[in-house]
Amino acid sequence: MKVIRPIKKSDYSSLHAIAQESGVGFTSLPVNEALLNSKIDKSLESFNKSVTQPGDESYLFVMQDTQTKEVVGTSGIASSVGLDDAFYHYHLSKVVHASRELNIYNTVDILTLCNDYTGVSEICTLFLRQSARENLNGRLLSKFRFLFMMEHQQRFDDTIIAEMRGINDDTGQSPFWQWLEEHFFSMDFPTVDYLTGIGQKQFIAELMPKYPIYVSLLSKQAQAVIGQVHEKTKPALQLLEQEGFSSRGYVDIFDAGPTVEANLKHIRTAQTSRKMPVKVQAQLPESERRFFAINTQIKDFRGICTSLEVDKQSNYAIISQQSADALGIKDGDEIRFAPTHFRT
Repeated sequence: MKVIRPIKKSDYSSLHAIAQESGVGFTSLPVNEALLNSKIDKSLESFNKSVTQPGDESYLFVMQDTQTKEVVGTSGIASSVGLDDAFYHYHLSKVVHASRELNIYNTVDILTLCNDYTGVSEICTLFLRQSARENLNGRLLSKFRFLFMMEHQQRFDDTIIAEMRGINDDTGQSPFWQWLEEHFFSMDFPTVDYLTGIGQKQFIAELMPKYPIYVSLLSKQAQAVIGQVHEKTKPALQLLEQEGFSSRGYVDIFDAGPTVEANLKHIRTAQTSRKMPVKVQAQLPESERRFFAINTQIKDFRGICTSLEVDKQSNYAIISQQSADALGIKDGDEIRFAPTHFRT
């Protein structure tokens, strides 16, 4: 069984291995010992904090195999982005150049640098190791966060965003960044990606063009990747779109990957989730219908994928002893749960 839990100090080596496997373009996990340890410390502090409204908290979770004890993935939530460091995006919009006298009407796409998402919550740092990409592991590692946020709404903003990895090749080169590099930065994409990941972002404000960029002035290769996702990111984007996330024209300033957003209460898993006390049975009959389930705790948080039955008469969720042990709960404790797939 795979269990989601908060990261611990002893997980550093596993997190470092995940950072190495994730590769260039996965900005939130640079291969840097000081920064990875800092992320763990920040997460521990956030889980131990009493919170009445979202602040600078950052929650980092890991997926662990209960049999082998191996950590096979990680996933995170940032309560409010842009409070300490400016949070930049390009917004893709249109301007019209028209002359009635000359009978000319041209619509032109432009990219405008902005900080529009300052203060919103972000789901981030999602990576599942290749060896664990099977069954419902990927869905669990992504979707449990919606249950956690729904259960602890005071810790998060109503608007939730996700930055999707844009197009770059096996050597880490981004067609979008190559154009910016040539005209403004003189730094390659892997270097920029690493600096951003370790928190050195001042160069963005210093070197990024201050005025809107006409998309037609970019190279054809750069234009083609605006709003496009990396091949490995397509499944993650599809999952979020099924949940109700959509793009409003915001893209990453380095690789032009799209940022998608949704209101927490409109996210399908959060919206359809139910909260009930449990009854624990030694075993449950196997069922084709599965659920993502979490306990209602913070620092002792646990999340799993499991079978369960709802006793409508007594309003209890019936779970197996194995699932109760994985969640760290007993008879009468509450869980929040939602189906792994939605019926159409």
